[in-house]
Formats: sequence, C-alpha cells, structure tokens
Amino acid sequence: MAVRDMTTKLTLGPIVYHWSADKRRDFYARIADEAPVDEVYLGEVICSKRAPFHEADLPETIERLERAGKTVVLSTLAEVMLKRERKATEDLAAMEAPEIEVNNAAGLQARGKRPHRVGPFMNAYNEATIAWMAGQGASHVCLPTELPAGAIAIAAQAARGLGLGVEVQVFGRASLAVSARCYHARAHGRTKDNCQFVCEDDPDGMPLRTRDDAPILRVNGIQTQSESYIDLLPETARLVAGGVSHLRLMPQEVDMAGVAGLFRAVLDGRTEVAEADAGLRALCDGTAFSNGFYHGVAGYRRIAAAAAG
Repeated sequence: MAVRDMTTKLTLGPIVYHWSADKRRDFYARIADEAPVDEVYLGEVICSKRAPFHEADLPETIERLERAGKTVVLSTLAEVMLKRERKATEDLAAMEAPEIEVNNAAGLQARGKRPHRVGPFMNAYNEATIAWMAGQGASHVCLPTELPAGAIAIAAQAARGLGLGVEVQVFGRASLAVSARCYHARAHGRTKDNCQFVCEDDPDGMPLRTRDDAPILRVNGIQTQSESYIDLLPETARLVAGGVSHLRLMPQEVDMAGVAGLFRAVLDGRTEVAEADAGLRALCDGTAFSNGFYHGVAGYRRIAAAAAG
C-alpha cells in the first residue's frame, strides 16, 4: 500500500565517512540536481581531523543546495574532547543561519537556549528528556536509531505536543557507538594522532567479520556501525501515522538520489511499498537490510513479515 503523505519531510543526514573533497562536491551536486529530499545536513560529525579537507567547500555547497530548494542544516561533532573541537563546536553554535543540529552536550552548552535541532547522538530516549530539551531551545529532535516502534510513537507524540519536529533514520547503517580511540587506525598499525587518514580507503566503512568469517560490523574512524543498512521503507506508513515528521536517509556508497526517489515515491503515493522496497534492494545489491531495533529485537535482524505487509 502506498503512503500518500505529501507533508512528511525527507532528509539527508551528514556524510559520516572520510570521502575526498572531489567526491563530496560531486555527491552534493547530484543531490542538489536530482534527489527529492527536502533538507540536507552538512558538516563533520565523526572526526575533527577530517574537517579541513572539506570545510572550504561548505559555502558553495550550501549555496547550491539552497538554490535547488533544499533546507540546509549544519551538524556538530558527536564527540568533543580537544580544545580545537570545543572551538569548532562553539563557532557553529554561534551561527544564526543555517540551522544547527547539536550532537553533543558541549554544543548544547555553547548554543544556550537559542533555537537548534537535537541530533541522533544525543540521548533523546523518552518524553521527559525531550521536554527538557525543548525547554533549552530545541525545535526538532532526531531520535536514536535503537528505539522500538512503541517508544518512537510515545516520543513523537510528546515532541509534537511541544511543537517539535521529529526525525527517525529510515535508511543507512546504524551508528552503534563512538569511542575516544580510533580502531580504524589501530587495525592498520597506526595511532589516532598518526592515522594518515586510512579511513579514506573505506568509503562505506571498514568491514569486520567474526571468527567464522561472517560479516558483523563496520568501523568508521572512532565510530562503530551496523554491517546492514537500516531499511524502514515498509514501516514508513506507521512512522508517519505515529507523528514522525522527518525521515532521514544516511549517505552510503550507493545511488542516494535513487534511494531518495524511492522513498519519495512511496510518500507521495506514486509507488507501492513492495515495489519500492524491491527497487531499494536492487540499488543496494550485496548489502543486507535490517529493521530489528524498530521491532524490539536484535538490531541486525530483518523482520520479513513487516516487509511483506
């Protein structure tokens, strides 16, 4: 069944991998020209050492996306430990435009009670926390990926009652943890301070396998991710009915304009869910899908009954 909802916003989360400056420029040019997303998050959220490689392109990228009718939001780092990271977070927090998405407590402190969005790295797990965040100036909250359907519905109802936008990640690898150490560098015999940016060799994350040689996780610098892509396309109607106002797609090493097109077609009622989900599988050939967190089971699992329904 198609969703037939013209008001839900489709968003594109920030690139979390260390893509080259040229690759980023080409990516956002295509997003501006071809992807039917309403809002785009920009900025470095994982490793502050990567930021200088693409910061110079931000003004041009913002201008091109806004010219294409997209709303741009700048995201802060998820982990702030160093003086330069505090300064970068404070500089973003001081901006009046574009909108700011805060992903750490340092950003909340620096932003004060001026309007801001709360990102998925903050622990917005329940309605009491969301109410506190709203009192601190939050206008929008992206819920953590591991919340099950019931908790999302309760959180969404509370947030919408306070006038907040509510966002849920519906596509892409789940962020499972961030660490003070960089396993990506360590796995190649390097230190975090002398990593030589080895993470650029893994534009969709570095695969980890079990001793039985089964894929299990991905490593992206200091971040640990799921091996599978979250796919909540079959659950879109339930999310929208429950009060979720924004659906987030995370950039992966696939045709993201095509991914966005499939989600938009379902939201607009132009394509049936089953057909769109089959198209999504074709675009992501070779990568497993999961929706376990949403259904209250192990996150890596895929509940086939949901996809069939």
